[in-house]
Amino acid sequence: MPNIHGERIRLRAAEKEDIPNFLRWINDEEVTENLLFIPPMSRYEEENWYDSMMKKPASEHVLVIEVKDQNNPEEFTPIGNCQFHDINWRIGSAEIGIMIGEKSCWDKGYGTETMRLLLEHGFNTLNLHRIWLQVFAKNKRGIRAYEKAGFQFEGKFRDGDYQHGQYQDVHFMSVIKDEWQNWKQNDD
Repeated sequence: MPNIHGERIRLRAAEKEDIPNFLRWINDEEVTENLLFIPPMSRYEEENWYDSMMKKPASEHVLVIEVKDQNNPEEFTPIGNCQFHDINWRIGSAEIGIMIGEKSCWDKGYGTETMRLLLEHGFNTLNLHRIWLQVFAKNKRGIRAYEKAGFQFEGKFRDGDYQHGQYQDVHFMSVIKDEWQNWKQNDD
């Protein structure tokens, strides 16, 4: 998959050399507090996850989110990852997920820019019709980034997940291609 370039970031295919960063992020409780799976993971588990992901179609491979170095625009620093999940080609639908693992990069708009690049790629390159995601209701930072990228609230699963000794409501958000195109024209 070719790199996807934004104004301040690029998305590139993950490589085995990215596993140490993934492992560091996935084992940081503050980073994973709002993710819908159960960390921590060992190096062995992360390598198995990577190997199984690489057996999927390229459209479902993990992409590394990298920030452009302000002093040297040719240099990039990894800050997280993102991915299309469970693409249903018959109906043109896919789930997406994102993790900004570098806490120093939170609240700087990188999540919103990543989501916009993913939507552009999903609708224009993969020719998807609908892109959706799941997010904990308590994840205000994530919800704000998704709304800024054009996602709309669809509904929720009350007590849809259990983490850290508590049930959590899970919100579902989505973007439809036609709505996104209209939203994008108005946002430009």
